[in-house]
Amino acid sequence: MKAVILAAGEGSRCRPLTLTKSKVMLPVANKPVLEHIIESLEKCSITDIILIVDYEKERIMDHFEDGKDFGVNITYIHQSAQLGTAHALLQTQEHVKDENQFLVLNGDNVVEPETISDLIEDAEGDASVLTQKMKNTSNYGVVITDNKKIEKIVEKPEEKISNLVNTGIYLFTPNIFQIIKQTPISEKGEYAITDTLQLMIDYGYQVTNVNTKSRWIDAIFAWDLLTANSIVLGEYEDFKRKGDIEDGAVIKGDVEIGENTTIRSGCYIIGPVIIGDNCEIGPNAVILPSTTIGHNSSVESFTHLQNAIVMNDTRISTHSYLSNSVIGNNNTIGTHFITEEKDSLKIEIKGMLHKADRLGTIIGDDNLIRDNVLVKAGTLIGTDCRVESGNVVQERLEKSSIVI
Repeated sequence: MKAVILAAGEGSRCRPLTLTKSKVMLPVANKPVLEHIIESLEKCSITDIILIVDYEKERIMDHFEDGKDFGVNITYIHQSAQLGTAHALLQTQEHVKDENQFLVLNGDNVVEPETISDLIEDAEGDASVLTQKMKNTSNYGVVITDNKKIEKIVEKPEEKISNLVNTGIYLFTPNIFQIIKQTPISEKGEYAITDTLQLMIDYGYQVTNVNTKSRWIDAIFAWDLLTANSIVLGEYEDFKRKGDIEDGAVIKGDVEIGENTTIRSGCYIIGPVIIGDNCEIGPNAVILPSTTIGHNSSVESFTHLQNAIVMNDTRISTHSYLSNSVIGNNNTIGTHFITEEKDSLKIEIKGMLHKADRLGTIIGDDNLIRDNVLVKAGTLIGTDCRVESGNVVQERLEKSSIVI
């Protein structure tokens, strides 16, 4: 069986992190989201993968190459025009036309092997949709069913009409392509797989529901990465310590330490925590649960991190405090940097207010933040910004902003 992974979009609701990389390449437990999907497919013995790419496609292709290092074979297809999920799938017709069935997945969800096997083992009919029960369905499409049969698919209904969320994971036969070609363009100017499925239902095809209780995490907004990171770290089983731990460092619980990484004396680390390769931590740094630190990064003395994602090539200086925050690649952060944090924040994304349960800050790539800077809770900092010493950042900084 082949798998098609849709990975062409940016994921604009995860800005500023996606200003320089696509959402599928954002890290959870120090691996791109897309890598979690590919690993799960490989564990289900699905090794022939077609990746639909466009936005920042070079980063994806450089990381995965032909897939050999991940135990799979990857074919890349470029979706040059972003005309929706059904249009993206149509590009794969020649690659899957001889398959009895094939999988389709979104590249920006974190799934485990059991999630995929649940669909394969219980699929029926001309098309099967994997669903999951959720209390809050406001950001998702939902399905209305009669037993296992799907009667209707509704995108983000204004009122709650079902608790079955469409995960965007499907099992199709090649018949889907005939219906895609008849699918009308939506009000958003796209051809959507959900519209194709509704057309199949209207035409009398058998479209079925498969419900899963296995892991399916959709990080809609940048702060959702913190939840995904915490869940995956909590279930991670293969923690390894390859680096150098100096005498006097205290490490408790599940902590992974990468190659050529040094944990200096006086550091206090409580897992689950993952620290990448070629890092230097401390002395006397404190790193608390649900934190990941990417490769080639440093955390200097008396700095405190908890429930944080720090990406590659980032330097955090002394006496800093970061909590419930995501820090992008190649940031240089000065001494006494503090992130305020609050509960139930309302954050504006693409002209709409969205709730963050608890958040410090989200910082994009390539920023220089000097000493004694305080960032107010929920403030987003873009890319290539410069913040001079002694400032309080309380309004969103767009790309290339300078605060003096």
